[in-house]
Amino acid sequence: MLSRSLALPPALVRFLTVLGPGLVVMLADTDVGSVITAGQSGVQWGYSLILLQLVLIPILFMVQELTVRLGVFTGRGHGELIRDEFGPVWAWVSVAGLGVATLGALLTELSGVAGVGELYGVPRSLSLAVAGLGLVAITMTGSYRRVERAAILVGLFEFAFFAVAWAAHPNGAEMARQAVRIPFLDRGYLYLVAANIGAVIMPWMIFYQQSAIADKRLKAEHFAAARLDTALGAVVTQLVMAAVLVAAAATLKGASTHLDTVGQLSAALTPLLGASFGRLVFGLGILGAGLVAAIVSSLALAWGLGEVTGFKHSLEHPPTEARWFYGVYAACVLGGAVLVAVVPDLVALNIGVQVMNALLLPVVLGFLIALARRSLPDDVRLKGPYFVVVVLVSSLTCALGVLGGLAGLGLT
Repeated sequence: MLSRSLALPPALVRFLTVLGPGLVVMLADTDVGSVITAGQSGVQWGYSLILLQLVLIPILFMVQELTVRLGVFTGRGHGELIRDEFGPVWAWVSVAGLGVATLGALLTELSGVAGVGELYGVPRSLSLAVAGLGLVAITMTGSYRRVERAAILVGLFEFAFFAVAWAAHPNGAEMARQAVRIPFLDRGYLYLVAANIGAVIMPWMIFYQQSAIADKRLKAEHFAAARLDTALGAVVTQLVMAAVLVAAAATLKGASTHLDTVGQLSAALTPLLGASFGRLVFGLGILGAGLVAAIVSSLALAWGLGEVTGFKHSLEHPPTEARWFYGVYAACVLGGAVLVAVVPDLVALNIGVQVMNALLLPVVLGFLIALARRSLPDDVRLKGPYFVVVVLVSSLTCALGVLGGLAGLGLT
């Protein structure tokens, strides 16, 4: 009787079984580049970009929910579907864009890891070596679920940014006033709009979540739980972004400092919690953001290349059976660590990397919507009024991202 009374409801059991891909990819979404972009947004524009963070929650869910549909109902990864539906040339185009985005992501994530090490006097070469070897070791278990659990555990350190925002004691009335003062015609503002959009929707997120769902072998009965997993992740990641923006806006609005490095961001925000404790909290947040995003972006590229070329591409295969898959992942991580170790100040590229992601959006979302129209069973295919909504929202998001990026670069 007691065991029966303690039994969990079937719906909760199903959700806990499915929980993972959506939460992991969203925790990775709030990467080091995103954190610095949110911090810079608060410094330059106060709370004027806070509404954008909230508006992006349903947009982010809409995009990643399509990857859930494709992964669950086709059982294939994103690159494989593009190859099957549009041919190898377009598949390689999509993977080339993924490769560029992954390289940019790795430079920002590992620069963040190196920056945290430097806060404690750890040489860049040592912190990067430990991080690189640790990231490779995490994936060498031959089990998707073990990698997923490790990524979630690391990513949960991002919740430290909520403590930073709370300690900043933001003025609610001032936040409400600034939130609706939107300087639409300012090039600098539009550039940060593009950066924030690019910080939320990244090519490697789409590749990762669809491939992870296929690797986890989720089926139609898991669809509702997988959507809930994605919705939960979308809310969490944007609340983390908003927390960083609020902390920066509350303490640094109008400051001349450009938050281009982890050290500068730490020096600006950690006094809110006291020097030692604040630095620890901030460091854990950055490490969580950087390490989980490094895992996700590198795995996305390894999966994408495997799906396009046909080599074995699953975490369920041991390294001896999927040498190319694990080799691509290891090459990404270790190559990125070496590059960050020998070339200083790559973290200054953070906001530029996010804008690059925004410029890639038309291709990324174009493929996603086309696949959702062509590859799914009729009962879950993207169609009718929702199809119109997805196209309109995606078009507007792409337009804001592309035009904002071009305006900030002085090309419009």
